[in-house]
Amino acid sequence: MKEKSKKDPLKEFGRLLKIMDDLRQDCPWDREQTMESLRKLTIEETYELGDSVLKNDMNEIKGELGDLLLHIVFYSKIASESNSFEIADVIEGICKKLIHRHPHIYGDVVVENANDVKENWEALKLKEGRKGVLSGVPLSLPALVKANRIQEKVHGVGFDWKEKHEIWEKIEEETLELKTAIKDLSQSKNKKKTEAVEEEFGDLFFSLINAARLYEIDPENSLERTNIKFMRRFNFIEEQAEKAGKTITDLNLQEMNTLWEKAKMEIRNNN
Repeated sequence: MKEKSKKDPLKEFGRLLKIMDDLRQDCPWDREQTMESLRKLTIEETYELGDSVLKNDMNEIKGELGDLLLHIVFYSKIASESNSFEIADVIEGICKKLIHRHPHIYGDVVVENANDVKENWEALKLKEGRKGVLSGVPLSLPALVKANRIQEKVHGVGFDWKEKHEIWEKIEEETLELKTAIKDLSQSKNKKKTEAVEEEFGDLFFSLINAARLYEIDPENSLERTNIKFMRRFNFIEEQAEKAGKTITDLNLQEMNTLWEKAKMEIRNNN
């Protein structure tokens, strides 16, 4: 088998920087972009990368990483035009940060496991001038991701359950409180009662996300896998209805449930 030729990463990166210079100078669309206009596109690219990772499609991951790298170069190019910073400053900054926050590699700190590394990381960030443990959590993160990051952050400074199994008592407690709030709402429907149910749902979600973290499960990935699984099964129901000359709305609940069980079996056998 012919060995794949190894490309020079510095040469390829230099080529990308040159292309970015050309685009910024000669392309009408690239020329008019700002950091603000790129923001939503960057978020979209990040999610596309996330989708590729869940599919474990290496070729797709490679492409999405390229798209994300382009955005990093793009932001840096825009900043260089106002003499704010350049791509070299970005790279230098992350290098310095990584060295500083890994004293067990570049210093004399001793760690026993990955958890020690995370705790040191959070402690160092506070020493660097962060106003609070949670100040580094982006406000624009989706709620599920944000909840997970909040819990990881406070864990880093020791605010966590002593034993992970203790979380199940909390989940039972939050479930009971939610049921009580729903019962109260059914007896007296007013705005405050509705807000109370919403709050209790939030508490339960937060606790479930906490349980996922404690058992080393990424809640975002876990929920997305269920979303994909549900969509595949529901698409199967629609396909079966179409084969029978019907639409989904022609089926009653019992017929849909029967097809749902068939979908579970067929998809399981095909995997």
